[in-house]
Parts: sequence; structure tokens; C-alpha cells
Amino acid sequence: MRIFLTGASGYIGGAVAAALLAAGHRVAGLVRSEERAGQVRAFGIEPVLGTLSDAAVLAQAARAADAVIHAANADDRGSAEALLAALEGSGKTFIQTSGSGIVADAAGGAATTAVYEDDTPVHPLPARAARVALNATVTGAAARGVRAIVIAPTMIYGRGAGLNPNSIQVPRMVAAARKYGAGRYVGAGENVWSNVHVEDLTDLYLKALAAAPAGAFYYAENGESSMREIAVAISRRLGFDGRTAPMTLAEAVAEYGEPMTLYSLGSNSRVRAVRARRELGWAPRRPSLLDEIARGSGVGEAA
Repeated sequence: MRIFLTGASGYIGGAVAAALLAAGHRVAGLVRSEERAGQVRAFGIEPVLGTLSDAAVLAQAARAADAVIHAANADDRGSAEALLAALEGSGKTFIQTSGSGIVADAAGGAATTAVYEDDTPVHPLPARAARVALNATVTGAAARGVRAIVIAPTMIYGRGAGLNPNSIQVPRMVAAARKYGAGRYVGAGENVWSNVHVEDLTDLYLKALAAAPAGAFYYAENGESSMREIAVAISRRLGFDGRTAPMTLAEAVAEYGEPMTLYSLGSNSRVRAVRARRELGWAPRRPSLLDEIARGSGVGEAA
């Protein structure tokens, strides 16, 4: 198949592109510049010059493809709508990349008992309401002749196979640990995020491309860890003997910025990928997050 992919130079998109190419598909990837075009071409991706604001470029590339995977921005409604409009009535596949941050609770490091499955109703914080609404728009496109699917990854870890091999949260926590000589966490650090290895995630994209029904929504997870557990693992890996220290919300905001502090490193996001396992036979098999940190993956890149 010929796949049009946004986010081709990013962490998720690059890893998905590598998996698609390994499976024998052809990949055309959206890039912003000639420099990026040359970089993704070296990975075997056919570059398409443009941005998420270029509706005509997106539409043309979507119509020329057998399927579209949107991995550039989980909150960009304009680009998603342009791609869906171009595919309307075609029966072609459209996969939207969302994120389990839709259930983030801004708990400030406190724990929660709330766990979400794929069909659990979500009542998001105001900052994530637009993403939830966009997910509904995408899955609703099934009624307009698009095989539209949403995949919502949890905290992704592991080294990606694309142009950008680095994830976001763990390297930022590693950088902070190196800066302070101890693993750092927000508040009590009891808040928990589900997580998924990047290679297991790309497996899910391929399985969804092959067999997911129109209108499907899938979380992607294979376990969970508290932020304090992650901080301890990072500290041990860096040779700090497991030393950790809490951060106040103000300190965390100064270090990571408000969005990452409130809706990622200071929140809970506990989900279960029930539907992907049951419906698609998805079977994650890579090392756990804590094991991956112990072996050094995701740590060295943040130097």
C-alpha cells in the first residue's frame, strides 16, 4: 500500500514509517523544509513538502494514497478535517494519533483509582476537551465513508527507528535528574501513567491498518508505573543510588513548563488496551518501562 503519513520526521511518525517500510509498504511523509525532505528520504520516505496548515497539499496527498496516518499533532483539528474531507466516500483508512492525556487529571502527584478502558466515557479537563471532541469527529467520519480509526498511546518509551529516536517524558525526567543529581517527581510522585514501548506501538498501527473496523478507538498500553518509580529507576541507572527528591508544582512548572507538569508528569493517566488485544490480537512483547530504563534505553539520549 501507499501510505501518506504526517509527522514523518517525529518520534511516533518516524517509528511508524520505519515499521510500514519494513512491512513492504510505500510511505510518503509530510515535511516542512527541503532539509527535512533530504533527511526523511534517507530513511526511504518520499517527502511531501508542506505544513499542517496547507489543506490543499494534505488533500492531494491523501487522495493519492491508499491510507493516511496522522501522527503530527493530536490537537490540530484543521489538518484532520482537511484529510477526512479528502477521503470522504472513498472507504480509505485514516488513523488519527491521539493520546491518553485525554484522561489526565492534574492531580499534582497524587494517586488515583480511576482506570479507563477503550469504551469508558471520558470527561476531560478543559485543556483536553478539544482533543476528545476531535477524536469523536474522527471516529464519526465512519458514517461518511472513511475507515476512520483513533489510536491513543500512553507514555511512550524506547528508542525509535526514525529520524527522531527520542521520546518526550522519560528524557525530560533524565535531564532533570542529571541536573539535580537525583531523580525528581512532582508532589508525592504517586501519580501513575500507563506506558507502551514504541515498537509495540508501531505493531498496533500495522494491525489497525490491516484489520481495524471503521470508527474504532484503541488505547495503547502495556503496563503502568508511578512517577516516583520512574524517578528511582532513572536515579539508579545514572549512578545516583536511587536518590530521589520531590518537586513542588511551582518548581516543576519552572523545569518542565505548565502543560507537561499539569497534564503529564504531575497527572494520572491509567488506561487498559482491552480492545486492541481482543479485536486485533495485539500482543506487546518488548521490555517494560522500568526494565528499559535499567538497561539504558531512553537514558543516554538525554545527555
